[in-house]
Amino acid sequence: MAKTKPAFTAFAGKSNSPALLAGLFGLLLILSGCQTATNPEEVTTVFWEALIHGDIDSAKKQATKETQQLVGKQQSIDNSSLRTGQITINGLDATVETIITQNDKTLSFNTVLFKENDHWKVDYQHTLINISNEPFSGIIRSLQNIGDIFNKQLEQQIPLIEKEIDSFGEELNRQLEEFKRNLENPKPPEKQQPYRDTI
Repeated sequence: MAKTKPAFTAFAGKSNSPALLAGLFGLLLILSGCQTATNPEEVTTVFWEALIHGDIDSAKKQATKETQQLVGKQQSIDNSSLRTGQITINGLDATVETIITQNDKTLSFNTVLFKENDHWKVDYQHTLINISNEPFSGIIRSLQNIGDIFNKQLEQQIPLIEKEIDSFGEELNRQLEEFKRNLENPKPPEKQQPYRDTI
């Protein structure tokens, strides 16, 4: 029976010693741990998941250098869930729709990202501005809802309004016809009695 060499031997040029196997295993472990988020959605997910789990250091690694100190001031957002939505990439800038739900309250905003040294990073300052503008978008949505309700009520009233307009138009036509007849066949003026104390 012929002996076969392990696949490692051809690669390493030596027999597979425990030290070599441990070294290769360690290298693979290091390389797999160095995988980084590569697109805006992945960076956004890693960033917010780190904040949700209270891992501020990991979140800072996903932020731009200029905004890392702001991340350190972030309060815990425990017991939250994260979803992402629409992604918009515009050259070196990107936004990712971010939906965080905590205790049955949902906050939706755009996470802003910037390409820094060929890596997408969260621009936390602009993201915070988007979060602070959220109440105003809620007001705008409320106004839109009021407008929608008004439009629906107006649509329900349109048949009644049309009926009233038709009725008004018919009455106006009737009165115009009567006025026209009176002009064509005028009544003779009534004879007035002279005033008694006149000369």
